[in-house]
Amino acid sequence: MTVRDCTLRTLPGALAGALAMLTLALAGPACAAEPLGSPVPAAASAAAAAQAPEATAPNDDLYLRALRAIAENRTEEAAELLTRFLQSEPEHAGAWLDLAISQCELGRAADAERLFDEITTRFAPPPGIMDMISQHRAQGCAAPGFRTQYALSASLGYDNNVNQGASSRFFGTGSDGRPAELDKDFLPKADRYTQLNGEISRPIGHRSTVGFGQVRLRRHASVRDQDTSSVLVGVDQSWQLSNWQGRATAAVGWLELGGRYYQRQSQLQLRTYPPVPLPSWLDWSTNVGLVRTTYPTRVANDGTTAELGTMLSTRGMRWQGVITAGINHDHGEEGRLGGDRKGWYTSGLLYGPLGSRLKGQFSLSRQHWRGDEAYAPNVIDDIRHQDTTQLSATVTLPLQGRHSLQLEWRGIRNRENISLFQYNSRSIQLNWRWDHF
Repeated sequence: MTVRDCTLRTLPGALAGALAMLTLALAGPACAAEPLGSPVPAAASAAAAAQAPEATAPNDDLYLRALRAIAENRTEEAAELLTRFLQSEPEHAGAWLDLAISQCELGRAADAERLFDEITTRFAPPPGIMDMISQHRAQGCAAPGFRTQYALSASLGYDNNVNQGASSRFFGTGSDGRPAELDKDFLPKADRYTQLNGEISRPIGHRSTVGFGQVRLRRHASVRDQDTSSVLVGVDQSWQLSNWQGRATAAVGWLELGGRYYQRQSQLQLRTYPPVPLPSWLDWSTNVGLVRTTYPTRVANDGTTAELGTMLSTRGMRWQGVITAGINHDHGEEGRLGGDRKGWYTSGLLYGPLGSRLKGQFSLSRQHWRGDEAYAPNVIDDIRHQDTTQLSATVTLPLQGRHSLQLEWRGIRNRENISLFQYNSRSIQLNWRWDHF
């Protein structure tokens, strides 16, 4: 199966990470290079910390809590924390900008404009910050009320291996390694495709609880058995216990492949921010996750994957980055080919402005799996080793009215000791997005 677009860019912070985690597993091997639970960061925090003095020690925690609330889409809470912080640190330019943007996102246009004016006259911000202010003024402030967020995107793309066809037409079988030739259906097939994607997130009751959902449709021009439709829904809850903070996420998703019901997945994830002293520009978290994947129409394919990972992220800079690493254990039901699997993953992501108008995002990830037993005794006697590397680059052009254009290139190199599963893929995709319409 194949679902190439494994990145979610609308829902912020830990919520986007949870959606990415579920989407990756729903997508199957095509997304294996992006590890389970790897985050998709929120838009860069609107902070000019590099040009502003740092907060004094007693208020560091208050500002860090505000930045975390911004990253996790708790905008009302972030505005309250920033207001309290500025009462004792009125010269912190980054906090002023964060508060102005938060007020704009809450639909408080007059308050946001007053704060933008204060920033421009009081701090003489550099051109990059002025561009950010101009962009928010041009787009306007969201309507007040519930912070329901919507996004709609349409994409055109081309992939030189939509079916993850094997790199070699020959592979060895059995203990004697006799070569066999693959049918052409198992070799790479290039194709064009179109894709539609809709997303929504909305507070539920208390502001720390957010419900979310996504619908995705992908259709190919020729290889129609790789057409996919997917739906996922879930809930995300922030929590705090003494000095410990975090988020808990539960989600469920369904996938249709080639017009037939193919996969169902349920996920639980807990992310924790340990109370350790760190610089104001650095954030560290740990996460544990459990994913149950079932294939209603396939025999002996179900499995449960446990994950333990960590994440370092920067903020308040012109260019920001995220680094993740972790380990996985995939327990398959009795009779599953290859048995259980153990693995590890790592990834890095860098994003920021490219000149005055464009934004860039670059990522590199690697996922390694090793099976516990011969993949298929007397047919494929090897224990499967899988090592998948994925590289992507995205350039975004923001337009007026919360529209944007994105051009994305993605390359996947899946190396295997069993040549039947080894493949390479290159794709390019043009996206139009409409956020918060």
